Order: sequence, then structure tokens, then C-alpha cells
Amino acid sequence: MNADGSGSEVFARGVRNTVGFDWHPQTGELWFTDNGRDLLGDDSPPCELNRAPRPGLHFGFPFCHGGSVADPEFGSRRSCAEFTPPAQSLGPHVAPLGMRFYTGTQFPAAYRHQVFIAEHGSWNRSQKIGYRITLVRLDAAGKALSYEPFAQGWLRGERAWGRPADVLVAPDGSLLVSDDDAGAIYRIRYRG
Repeated sequence: MNADGSGSEVFARGVRNTVGFDWHPQTGELWFTDNGRDLLGDDSPPCELNRAPRPGLHFGFPFCHGGSVADPEFGSRRSCAEFTPPAQSLGPHVAPLGMRFYTGTQFPAAYRHQVFIAEHGSWNRSQKIGYRITLVRLDAAGKALSYEPFAQGWLRGERAWGRPADVLVAPDGSLLVSDDDAGAIYRIRYRG
């Protein structure tokens, strides 16, 4: 869309609830998180990290979730094979919000151009998950290789004392994490 609100275009379809997005620092491709559908059980469907290298892709909602979970109400209308699968399936109901590519130089080189995700945390599972910062490691071609915790501790047992909402790479290369439950901003830095 233009700055004055005119000329709006649909870039992607089939997105349920995306909050965080960023452009790959080398390719310029759009990447974004998507919260999975609720009320399909504790472990289904996964939330998603998606990659949209071009306009016109459909990511499955409301027919398909997480690339392979047919919706009980709408899934019989279309096959999951018709849609663009997630670049990385995330934990079920972790509520991924903000995400950023690491473009700083403070962390070791292995973190450069990798994806940090703020997982706000589940509200509708019998056992809570999320409430952490995760890291999705990518290869040189942009394919997801792994999904792992990076910073955690906001959830103790079933009690959360914080909920990460977004991440931002500061000019000095440290990682800033906003927490909308504790009303705080944390700074994660590397000292070699």
C-alpha cells in the first residue's frame, strides 16, 4: 500500500494470526510468524514460521494448519498439499509474536542471519509451553535446520512471571526482548 493508504494489494493469503515479520537481510524475502488454530488439542496444530519469497502464496488457513493438519470444519474442502508449508513448525500454542533476523555483530558469527522468535506462551494447554525466546537456524539457502530454545526461564512449572512479546537487534548487536506481562525490556548481550 502507498503511504496515503491507496493502492493496497494482497501479498499472501491463508494467514491466521501473524504478528512478527522481518525481511531476510540478504534475499529481501518476507518471513513471518503465525499463531496456530486453537481448540484442536494440546499438541496440535503447531504454530508456524513462514517464508514468502514472492507474492500470491497461500499458507492454508482456514483449511489447513501447520502444513499438514486438516481443519475439522473446513479441511475437507481443500488438501493441505495445495498450500505453502511452514518454513519451520514451532511448538503447539507457543504463540509466536515478534521475530527478527540477527543482523548484529556482537554475537558469534554462527548467529548472523538466524531467526530469533519471541514466544508469548500458551493459554489453552493443560501444561503451559512457550514463554521464551527461540532460535531457528537456517542454512545458506534459507532452509530451516533447527528450532531450539535460546533464552528461557519466564515459565516456572505452570506459573509464568513474564511473557516475551518482541525482539529487536540493538545498534550495538545486543538483543532486546520486550515482556508485556512484567512490563520490562531485557537486554541480552554476548561477552566472548
